Amino acid sequence: MVTRTELVSRLERAFLDHGYAQLTMITIAGIVDVTRRTLYNYFSSKEEAFRFLIEQANANAVEAGMAAGRTALAAGHDAVEILATILDIRYGNARRRLSQSPHAIEINDQAFRRCRDIMVGSAVAFQAELAAFVVELEQQGLLRLKNGISPEDLAQLLADGARGTNQSLPPIAPDRLHLRYRGMVRALLHGTIEGER
Repeated sequence: MVTRTELVSRLERAFLDHGYAQLTMITIAGIVDVTRRTLYNYFSSKEEAFRFLIEQANANAVEAGMAAGRTALAAGHDAVEILATILDIRYGNARRRLSQSPHAIEINDQAFRRCRDIMVGSAVAFQAELAAFVVELEQQGLLRLKNGISPEDLAQLLADGARGTNQSLPPIAPDRLHLRYRGMVRALLHGTIEGER
C-alpha cells in the first residue's frame, strides 16, 4: 500500500498535468493510481491533498537546497556560489517544474490562495536555517557581514531576492534561473556600485 508521503510526486504530477480546478478526488485517485477509499483515508478533500503537496514540496526543497549548499561548501566554492546554489535548488527547482505545466499560473495562484500559511511557515523555517548557515560561512572566513547586518538580515534579503527572481517580469527562462540567482547573490554580497558620488 502506498504511503501518504509516497503520494507527493504523484500528486504533484496530477496537479501540474491537470491544474487545480479540473481535478476531483475521484480523478485524483485514478491519476495517482490508488483507490478512492485509499485517497480519502489520507485526505478529506482536494484542498487537503493540495495543501499536503505544497507543505511536503516546500520541506523537501528546503532540505535539498541546504544539502546542495553543504556540498558546494565541501567542494570549496566561494560564498556567492554556495548561496546561489542553495537558492537555485530551494526555489529554482520548483519554478522549473512548474514552468513545464500548462497550468502554471493557476497552480501558483492556488498555492498563494490556499496555502499562504504553509508558505509563510516554510519561508520562516528556511530563513532560520539559511541564517545559521551564514554564521557557519562567517566562522569559516568565507564572508564577513558589515556592522549592522545580521545573518538573519542577509537570509531575509537572499530569500526575498530569490522569490522576486521567480516572479520577475518578463519571466526568466527556467534554464537561466541559476544565473539570475548568482547575480542577485553577488549584488547583495558585494554591492552593485563602486562608491558614492
